[in-house]
Amino acid sequence: MSGFVYRDGALSADDVPIPRIAAEVGTPFYLYAASVLDDRYRRFAAAVGGMNATVCYALKANPNLAVVRTFAALGAGADVVSGGELCIALAAGVPGARIVFSGVGKTRAEMAQALDAGIAQFNVESEAELHALAEVASGLGRVAPVAIRINPDIDAGTHDKISTGRRADKFGIDIDRAVAAYELGRRLPGIEIAGIAVHIGSQINDVAPFRAAFSRTAELARTLIAAGYAIRRVDLGGGLGVAYENGSALDPADYGAAARAALQGFAGEVVFEPGRYLTAEAGALIARVLYVKEGGAKRFVIVDAAMNDLLRPALYGARHPIVPVAEPPPGAPLTEADVVGPVCESGDVLGTGRMLPQLSDNALIAIMSSGAYGAAMASEYNSRPLVCEVMARGGAYAVVRPRPGIETLVERDRLPPWLAAAHGTRSRGVA
Repeated sequence: MSGFVYRDGALSADDVPIPRIAAEVGTPFYLYAASVLDDRYRRFAAAVGGMNATVCYALKANPNLAVVRTFAALGAGADVVSGGELCIALAAGVPGARIVFSGVGKTRAEMAQALDAGIAQFNVESEAELHALAEVASGLGRVAPVAIRINPDIDAGTHDKISTGRRADKFGIDIDRAVAAYELGRRLPGIEIAGIAVHIGSQINDVAPFRAAFSRTAELARTLIAAGYAIRRVDLGGGLGVAYENGSALDPADYGAAARAALQGFAGEVVFEPGRYLTAEAGALIARVLYVKEGGAKRFVIVDAAMNDLLRPALYGARHPIVPVAEPPPGAPLTEADVVGPVCESGDVLGTGRMLPQLSDNALIAIMSSGAYGAAMASEYNSRPLVCEVMARGGAYAVVRPRPGIETLVERDRLPPWLAAAHGTRSRGVA
């Protein structure tokens, strides 16, 4: 695996020097090392070996078509949470029969779209959704395969905004109401009870919450099977974390062992939905230093990437490793700095208290482990175009999502007739 390494004085990705890419595509840009995507997928698949396992990549982590197709080529299915993600998964070559549709707010149009695609299952998260799906499926003369997502009331000890398995979270049906929900599903037309699903959160680096959730899920599955339900699939979700800065990561082998222990004796299919684990460390956000500002209280490194490009530090207080692209000489002195962007928000901070070498204007930095929830959560705040995305493999690279031009931000808007007439412009755009 090549990944991100210093070679000949500069950081490279899969044997492509990052300064070369920056000179040709401009900054900021996301850069994905395909070899790391391969490696993480194979590690995870090996960790859940010994079961009838299907690995469904969670597109919400990074829905770039090239990323999804990389996993599809390795045999991955897909976990989607919107009609848009379903379209991307299908376009990337994921068969409908290897797609699960999660999320608490599926629309009726999305349900019909997924039924037309022949997906493997809907992970249903409320009784109201179960009724809606029954109406849609019956109206189309279809049968919807359903796994009810239970909420096991387990606190995974992760960030409050990415916890999903506690009783007060919006996800899933309380485990003490699960049997009643299955009874409802069995009675409704257009519904086929196919499985059971659980997901307790994201960025989890302790195996204990997984053990507890898997155990409760397996116990419920045994209860349902004894009651005559044809539970042929158990979906254990995702949530496996990565190290980020100065952190620790759960060994996927321990995660897989917990799943095997809980489901011992279950002969059906076991679905996993990793996202962050597969993509985070495969990506870096490359930015250029605009200015170094020596303040009275702090030193600021101002770069051309911002919170609209990488929201996680502002939203979650996430700490991504930040390194210079030019390899520092051995023993180079380090000084503390905050790495900030140009957006007009005090929260536009990409890294606080970082020990960095002296960085000149125009120097390049890499914000590492940003392949998950980086580009996926980007916006155009401050009328900044979405960031460019690039993938490298084996000494070559390709732009996998071009940077939109500024003109696109203007051309897509429409003036109402009264404003267009007043300014002598067309109502269907600015001329």
